[in-house]
Amino acid sequence: MQTDSVKPDEIARFDALAARWWDANGPMRPLHLMNPPRAAWVLARIRARFSGVVRVLDIGCGAGLLAEALAKAGCDVLGLDAGADVIKAAQAHAAGQGLRLAYRTGTAEALAAEGQKFPVITALEVIEHVADPAGFVATLAGMLEPGGLLFLSTLNRTARSYLIAKLGAEYVLRLLPVGTHEWRRFITPAELSAHCRAAGLRVEDTAGLTFSPLRGGFHISRDSSVNYLAMAVA
Repeated sequence: MQTDSVKPDEIARFDALAARWWDANGPMRPLHLMNPPRAAWVLARIRARFSGVVRVLDIGCGAGLLAEALAKAGCDVLGLDAGADVIKAAQAHAAGQGLRLAYRTGTAEALAAEGQKFPVITALEVIEHVADPAGFVATLAGMLEPGGLLFLSTLNRTARSYLIAKLGAEYVLRLLPVGTHEWRRFITPAELSAHCRAAGLRVEDTAGLTFSPLRGGFHISRDSSVNYLAMAVA
């Protein structure tokens, strides 16, 4: 019986990239380009809701791109990932920086079983890789404090996302290792909202995350046909 959201093959795939995760020109280059605008979007909404140092749980943190960005902005961050190798890479990169930042190997379900609660939870570019998206959202909702914020980002399941994020990124431009994404597991905004409602959450804000060759990176937009972000409130 499935007891947690992780898929062993997905964990192994990302663990294999741990040593090059922080290489801005390596296999994680799209995440490096994506991270500044998505972190800024998340931080703006955290600051609009909370004051002072805010505790954040970053689920599926990988080697820590988002977790470090949030910690550098003044948050107290716990990064959680089921991959032992990516957590080691995250810890090594953060060492000596003096950040309010800790990392832990494990699953969302195991952490939830401990009864911990957080005012903010982030799970960016994660839900399309889990075994049970609805159950995953329910688990995260259960770890939110009343009035807490859940930030999710993922890929929309559209013809455009298939051409750009699957064929284009993996096979044509080689921006991502082949097999990184499975288009049929992409999640539409309507499906994500339904998962949130079923978990007792209300989606309050969404935005597209669009790649622009002219700008040389990603920017926040109204176009959610490929990548998008969502903020849900407990």
